Amino acid sequence: MAFDACRLPLRTFTLLFLFSLFVFGNAQYKGFRRFNQEQDSSLADVLEEQWFIQKLDHFNGADSREWKQRYFVNEAFYKPGGPVFLMIGGEGTANAAWMKSGTWLTYAEKLGALCLMLEHRFYGKSHPTADLSTNNLRFLSSRQALADLAHFRTVMAEDRGLTNSKWVAFGGSYPGSLAAWFRLKFPHLVHASVATSAPLHATVNFPEYLEVVWRSLASENAECPVLVKKASDTLLERLKDPKTYDNITKDFSLCSKLQIQTERDSAYLLETLAGNFMDVVQYNEDNRAFEGAVGTNITIKVLCGVMGDTSLGDPYARYATVARLMVDTFSMKCLDASFDNYLRDMTNTSWEGTAAGGGRQWVYQTCTEFGFYQSTDSPNQPFSGFPLVFHVQQCADFYNVSAEQVAEAVAQTNEYYGSYGISSSRIVFPNGSIDPWHALGITQETKSDLPAVFIKGTAHCANMYPARAEDLSQLTLARDHVFLLLQQWLKE
Repeated sequence: MAFDACRLPLRTFTLLFLFSLFVFGNAQYKGFRRFNQEQDSSLADVLEEQWFIQKLDHFNGADSREWKQRYFVNEAFYKPGGPVFLMIGGEGTANAAWMKSGTWLTYAEKLGALCLMLEHRFYGKSHPTADLSTNNLRFLSSRQALADLAHFRTVMAEDRGLTNSKWVAFGGSYPGSLAAWFRLKFPHLVHASVATSAPLHATVNFPEYLEVVWRSLASENAECPVLVKKASDTLLERLKDPKTYDNITKDFSLCSKLQIQTERDSAYLLETLAGNFMDVVQYNEDNRAFEGAVGTNITIKVLCGVMGDTSLGDPYARYATVARLMVDTFSMKCLDASFDNYLRDMTNTSWEGTAAGGGRQWVYQTCTEFGFYQSTDSPNQPFSGFPLVFHVQQCADFYNVSAEQVAEAVAQTNEYYGSYGISSSRIVFPNGSIDPWHALGITQETKSDLPAVFIKGTAHCANMYPARAEDLSQLTLARDHVFLLLQQWLKE
């Protein structure tokens, strides 16, 4: 995606999209998790941020309120009569690095395209309301975001004399879904879309995510996920005995002495530690360093190497070693695994709050549109102790949204967009086999004008990142295939 990176927000805000539950100083959250990233401030100087006057509520003609939405422009490759590429922002800050690097710019150079990137409402610097109260978050939805895109596209085309140009939408992860839905709902405004790693099927319970994590770990070493499961099960048992809490606190470098008062306390710790593996699998070997990502050297191979190292002790001890490795990699003093701290941060409605980087907003979207809760409810995955009820209860705790309301919202999302049965044309769906999100995307072609590109051995949004010499041949072929499709479609 075109923000901090391709994320898919969707786990507890320690993220995401994004969403690892370590405290990096900016938000991390449920689902589209990502590693710590810092934007290169020099990019903002080179690429001037611009502001678009946007409507607050596109579905209420009586509401005339407006706000300023941030966007970026790259005209370096544009040739008169060329197409317009629109990169869609998602559940995080729009990262200007994507205006300087990325596969879409390679396409733009070859096709003479003007490149624009629009930041998603309620993320980054695009603040439609005074705060993040639940009352204000009612203006945060994929439908409002699509209407933002439509209005932006219409006005920019008029102002820049681009009404006859062909527009192509790009996005990865949640913005990949938006790219597909933009073409679906506004076919008169968008000629084609590249919807990378796009989850098109909303679901309350998403245990398949962790099933893919198992298979991805097993692709490196068949014993790896078995050892992870043994470690997780051992930790779950130890959490039942308060006498073990001091050792667990030390083993995993927790910021404060472990206290388990309720099941959600243990669930939060277990999910946090599982996040070490979930995050690495999702972004395994993606070329993300250009956007400021930290920890790209930690891969499935590295994690499975640690889990298979008998010199470190039993599987539990190796699991703890992985946790400490991540703490060191991200230069953290300790791991905050306190659910009370998480609850405090997620209910802070200030734009200055810890979760305002995207955590509070994205989890709201999961509660009111998508679900995507990565539970341990399947037996075919390596972790223990964070069932669906743990995730859904947070919707009530943070936004007063009941489990029944979550289920109804998810059903409405699938009814509105079509789920796997999306009916449109000129949308390509690239997905990686390692990426757990492919389970909710289109990986097999059902129509010739809705092609799927399933890239074996690659992770989340891999085809969007800049090419490099060590890329798998199938990744290179996938990028080339998407380019040929764009060439063809722009002639239609």
